[in-house]
Amino acid sequence: MRTQRLILALALVLPGVFAAECLVYFGTYTRKASKGIYVSRLDTATGKVTEPVLAAETPNPSFLAVHPNRRFLYAVSEMYGGGGQKGGAVSAFSLDASTGMLTFLNRVSSGGAGPCHLVVDKTGKNVLVVNYGSGSTAVLPLEADGRLKEASSFVQHQGSSVDQKRQQGPHAHSVNLSADNRFAMVADLGLDQVLVYRFDAAKGSIVPNEPPFAAVKPGSGPRHFAFHPGGKFAYVINEMASTVTAFTYDAARGLLSEAQTITTLPAGFAGVNHTAEVQAHPSGKFVYGSNRGHHSIAVFTVEAKKGTLTSVEQVSTQGRTPRNFGIDPTGRWMLAANQDTDNVVVFRIDAKTGRLTPTGQVVEVGAPVCVKFLAVK
Repeated sequence: MRTQRLILALALVLPGVFAAECLVYFGTYTRKASKGIYVSRLDTATGKVTEPVLAAETPNPSFLAVHPNRRFLYAVSEMYGGGGQKGGAVSAFSLDASTGMLTFLNRVSSGGAGPCHLVVDKTGKNVLVVNYGSGSTAVLPLEADGRLKEASSFVQHQGSSVDQKRQQGPHAHSVNLSADNRFAMVADLGLDQVLVYRFDAAKGSIVPNEPPFAAVKPGSGPRHFAFHPGGKFAYVINEMASTVTAFTYDAARGLLSEAQTITTLPAGFAGVNHTAEVQAHPSGKFVYGSNRGHHSIAVFTVEAKKGTLTSVEQVSTQGRTPRNFGIDPTGRWMLAANQDTDNVVVFRIDAKTGRLTPTGQVVEVGAPVCVKFLAVK
């Protein structure tokens, strides 16, 4: 009994401590050296990452999502539609957790042009995908064997914002689901809005919430979105303004209310920059955002009661264009994917301050643009 209590106590104090190893999947652009989705193994005790190997050959798998049952993986494709025609698509793969290898199952249309982000709902019954080029959101139901079906729900976004070059129309850039699986948050760069949809997993449907969106400052260009693990706050990173907007979140109503907007850049920076990824640390103490141009990760601490952010530092990613990064399930390591220098750099995360220190580990991946972890049991 004492041993059982000790194991439980350790699991609560050190979440993920028994996941000694993680598979790490890298989504890429296949315009240069890459051929598709690559996989490495991460030792969560040491931060050691193995050399990536090709897990599946597939065109432009620029964003990935793992099914909750750990048996399937899904990837957007910006080159082919269902049946092979030109257009956007989502591909399904079966996943061998023992080897990390992926086997192609099928591919269906994403319902629009330029799909760039997707998520599997928490029941494992649907994939939600957004199309940047055409500015739309779709729900793709799943078969029991992991295969994708044609869209059961589709919403075409409407409108524009102030930037005549980049915001003449909608550009949906990410989709995230609330912890209770009831609301889908879609950041639309072209509208300067985080659209909020009521989601029904059983029906595979989305309908606008009331109110239907949270607005950010005109010209900001919201890109990626992250819920705080505590469930009371959320964050959107604004690509065009190089800022992060912090929201309070009413989980009962699906309501986002702006609390703060803060820059991702150091004082005095005068160059061109576009932000990309935003993530909250599993502890809830820190938030991170990536800068493309300054080529850095911005580190913030989180005020526990309000969810607002305080800038800590901007750390070089030791490469160019960090389009994405991932924080491993233990919260000890960050892997930053540098798209234009074809490398992924490993950082140690300080549990007290959130600061990042490069471990000296760098692995080569052609045009890496997504990092996803799967703990190996």
